[in-house]
Amino acid sequence: MDFRCAMELSGPLLVMILFFLSDAASTIKRLAYFNETGDLPCHFTNPQNISLDELVVFWQDHGNRVLFELYKGKEKPENVHPMYKGRTSLDQDNWTLQLRNVQIKDRGSYQCYVHRQGPNGLVSLHQKSNNLFVLANFSQPEISLISNRTENSDNINLTCLSTKGYPEPKKMSFVLKTENSTTEYDAVMNIFQDNITELYNVSVSLSLPVSHEANVSIFCDLQPKLTQIRLRSQPHNIDAKSHNTRQLFTDHGILITTLPVLVSIVCVMVFSLIVKKRKKKQPGPSHECEVIETEGEEK
Repeated sequence: MDFRCAMELSGPLLVMILFFLSDAASTIKRLAYFNETGDLPCHFTNPQNISLDELVVFWQDHGNRVLFELYKGKEKPENVHPMYKGRTSLDQDNWTLQLRNVQIKDRGSYQCYVHRQGPNGLVSLHQKSNNLFVLANFSQPEISLISNRTENSDNINLTCLSTKGYPEPKKMSFVLKTENSTTEYDAVMNIFQDNITELYNVSVSLSLPVSHEANVSIFCDLQPKLTQIRLRSQPHNIDAKSHNTRQLFTDHGILITTLPVLVSIVCVMVFSLIVKKRKKKQPGPSHECEVIETEGEEK
């Protein structure tokens, strides 16, 4: 690789290229993505232009399990290990074995062997090693609010989750941004690995101080291991509250507290007025009997 071209590459891409080209003469380092297809090149150039009818070619994993075998130009599926059946195919133009539906358990070393069938048996012509790394991209981190700030506390409790990635990430953190500052808060990751897929789910929880006086945007960042590209969540935005707004909330709280007492006082006063009015409307003593008695005496 031209050194000048390498210097013009971005940092993350350059790191990845140097990683997979290192020690290329002895072992080929290959990267495959989870559930996709990985390539395992043999780099056999066949300089003598030997016919396939004379060649025996096969790939094995680190446990000596056969992935693929080409015997004198014909595939030998009966010799393939069950975990690789139906998952491999050979590109004879460049002598590269394609491994489909790559899983995390497929990571590791693989060897390609090329032999020639001679009169006295097999003669080794070529051998190449591959080291397969498997990567699964984590989901975009998501922030969830556990509890909001109150009038008595400026802290809010947040959690952040990212799922189905591999390998285990370097770190996960919260980033708090205001108009004038940016602060990163590291947190201890909670890590869970699925027993079947071997993929990781990671989360962090943290209590963050958030001022009432400024607009705040909170992000969650995830730093993978094999790449330098950070994954960032959507912002969790918190608007500033003015002094008048906070005073309004305070007055509102006082009003809610005193309202039952005021209602009780008003009810007592209304009840007293009703009782007084009823007493005034009651009739006085009747004089009808007195008039009758007077008339009787005069007779």
